[in-house]
Amino acid sequence: MTVKKIMLAVSAAAAVLVLAACGTASEQAAGLQQVAATASTTTTTPPSSTSSAPASSSSRATASSSPSRSSTPTSTPKKPAPTQEAQAAGVPCAATVDACVDLSARKAWLLHDGQIVYGPVQIMPGMASHPTPVGTFRVSSKVKDYHSREFDAPMPNSVFFQSGIAFHEGSLSKYSHGCIHLSSSASEKFFASLSTGDTVQVVG
Repeated sequence: MTVKKIMLAVSAAAAVLVLAACGTASEQAAGLQQVAATASTTTTTPPSSTSSAPASSSSRATASSSPSRSSTPTSTPKKPAPTQEAQAAGVPCAATVDACVDLSARKAWLLHDGQIVYGPVQIMPGMASHPTPVGTFRVSSKVKDYHSREFDAPMPNSVFFQSGIAFHEGSLSKYSHGCIHLSSSASEKFFASLSTGDTVQVVG
């Protein structure tokens, strides 16, 4: 082979190698650019504005300023105060009673329809060891000439309004054992005026 042919063969082979190398580099460069472009596209894509966007301060203010339905105060109507029973004029007892006794004033009255029909009259109540009960009672019985076997004492014109307790004639200077002592004339009036079932109120 001549030197010229050898040089031509070497030149041709070098050209092929250069082309192959260039082609390979271009493909690699294109691949790198594609990877870079893909990476750039992937990393530069902004996140969705609706997935993680925080609520604005105005929205929070609106939500917090809206009153809760359950927190709305409700007004409860007040119950009317209970009415007290009307008091009879001039006495410390109810207008519906038939006899009134004021232990502290040592006075008693007979009433009818809230009006005084008799009294006040002087009384003598029970002693400290046997006090006259306070409250509202009903006349249970009447005995014109009653005699107490417990105390062996006469009790004329007895009008019983509580077990063992009665209006009756008795001393106005000595305490009783719980009964209401009246003068002779007052005891007769109470005996004649009060009937079984009538109401007696005793106040302290």
